[in-house]
Amino acid sequence: MYKTIGVLAHVDAGKTTFSEQVLFHTNSIQARGRVDHQDTFLDNHELERKRGITIFAEQGRMNIGDDTYTLIDTPGHVDFSPEMERAIRVMDYAIIIISAVEGVQGHTETVWQLLRKYHVPTFFFINKIDREGANVDAVMTQLRKDCSPDVLLIDEPLRADYLSSSMMEWLAEQDEELLDAFLNDTLDHVQCLAQLKDMIINECAFPCFTGSALKDEGIQEFIAQLPLLTVTHFEQDAPFQGEVFKIRHDGHQRLTFMKAMQGSLHVRDEFTFGETTEKITEIRLYNGSRFETVQQVEAGEIFAVKGLSQATIGDRIGSTTQSQPYELIPTLQAKVQYEGDQHIKEVLQIFRLLEAEEPSLRVVWQEKFQEIHVHIMGVIQLEVLVEVLQERFSLVVSFGEPQILYKETIATTVTGYGHFEPLKHYAEVHVLMEPNPRGTGITFSNACHADDLSVGNQRLVEKHLFEREHHGLLTGFPLTDVHFTLLTGRGHNEHTSGGDFREATFRALRQGLEQAQNVLLEPYYRFKMKASNDFIGRMMTDIQQAAGTFDDPILTETDVVLTGRAPVATLMSYSTTFAAYTNGKGALTLQFDGYDVCHNPEEVIAQIGYDKNADPEYSSSSIFCAKGKGYSVPWHKAQAAMHCQ
Repeated sequence: MYKTIGVLAHVDAGKTTFSEQVLFHTNSIQARGRVDHQDTFLDNHELERKRGITIFAEQGRMNIGDDTYTLIDTPGHVDFSPEMERAIRVMDYAIIIISAVEGVQGHTETVWQLLRKYHVPTFFFINKIDREGANVDAVMTQLRKDCSPDVLLIDEPLRADYLSSSMMEWLAEQDEELLDAFLNDTLDHVQCLAQLKDMIINECAFPCFTGSALKDEGIQEFIAQLPLLTVTHFEQDAPFQGEVFKIRHDGHQRLTFMKAMQGSLHVRDEFTFGETTEKITEIRLYNGSRFETVQQVEAGEIFAVKGLSQATIGDRIGSTTQSQPYELIPTLQAKVQYEGDQHIKEVLQIFRLLEAEEPSLRVVWQEKFQEIHVHIMGVIQLEVLVEVLQERFSLVVSFGEPQILYKETIATTVTGYGHFEPLKHYAEVHVLMEPNPRGTGITFSNACHADDLSVGNQRLVEKHLFEREHHGLLTGFPLTDVHFTLLTGRGHNEHTSGGDFREATFRALRQGLEQAQNVLLEPYYRFKMKASNDFIGRMMTDIQQAAGTFDDPILTETDVVLTGRAPVATLMSYSTTFAAYTNGKGALTLQFDGYDVCHNPEEVIAQIGYDKNADPEYSSSSIFCAKGKGYSVPWHKAQAAMHCQ
């Protein structure tokens, strides 16, 4: 049986040390490394060892009993959380490591929410129980309050024929059949274990273990219990499907890491991407940076292949289903500052290579200014990028001050008209544009009759609306939360050629924006602050000054918990202020909470200084033709000039 287990945690909870111990005790590695000695097996990048943090998700391979496990060690720092989310999508089970001293921390909650979103059965391991200030009971209370009341402490090691009486009692409380047996003294251990296994898979029970990874306490017991509590089912006979979760470059060759979701894959199997067919030339099973090559892999296995250049992270190879969008997205962007000898377009190619490995970078090329911009999660990520570029490509770059990534939408319903008819070209498009609920993005429906516009041309309009992010009018940042309905349009049998409908569609979109009430949006954080009661006034004042809102404070005798939401722009660097006035004893969690109306639009619009009439990629005017010559009609006169009525 193949099982993939992910190890996740807030930074510094002891995740990598835990992973090293597990791999050592399953004879997967010969010696245990330590983060502080810079010799860990899974943090095998120079950067990770130097900084003492996990930046890249790496896997180890091990056998326990008859099962083969892939253990994925994920980044714990929020700046590298997209890498963690991609790994979560291929996990069968997850282990969240919690420090017995610090308890549930900010990033732990983000991890927990993501695991629930992707329905990954989850275990907890309370680590560092040997440290001064460790308090397992307090952490258990916190886990049951902040994560789930169904967190179950494994107070004695489980065996195939034994569960402690307190665990049997807990299980009996969750199930009527077990409760009857418990009251009649006929409840047996095997029945209980089967029930617990089911509850774990259905996310109704979250077992919690305790120990110390550094002192090697509780690790072997955990390993022994893992086969008893985990089970996987994969369809081996179905056609192959695999989810791509990581891309790396081994010298000059691209490695595509994936998990086989069903079926089996062989060397020389072929896959088609659009017009291109590619062949698998090599399959590798990785254990840290070491690998072995094999001729085939089966459903449930994690592996890397060579030969695929078109597959992107998130793709489901062998399936026609669209890949799900990722939850964690960057809210900042930074400009690349390069003063070396290479041409800026060569530098862009290097960034495109990194973007394939880290899709959240969303490399943006601004032709007009010959500038490269990247999307980022935070400043630590920028520091690491600088080092990666230097080490891998001998490229010395710096980055400008990170800026907030804004978006734009509309608040009114309009119809956009676009016509493109220079000599020997012809296309006309009418689209209805309506505000979408916040967070829905761009959606499309078609109300155009095939008598007015051929089905092929209707599809072209839809394709052009989705082929890129469109600039808003206020700042040039991407347009979102708009529903487009194609109303009608017209082509010409002789004169319509490639690109005409793109021109007409873009002009219709822009003409619609000119009529609409445009709204600037900014990213928001959902925050949770916990501190001593003494600071409640300060906390509430700070949030009000940050243009945020908060729910009713939750007060206990000693502490206050304040939750709410506020713009990323005002809360981005608040953690240092908060740590200072609470003397480091407060806890602050920030989670991305989507986009909402900007709190200071005039200021932002003035600062960005976007000129809607000078955007080289967009025009709101339409082009018509008379006497063999094309002429321009400005947006406010376009509707009257249209050919379709």
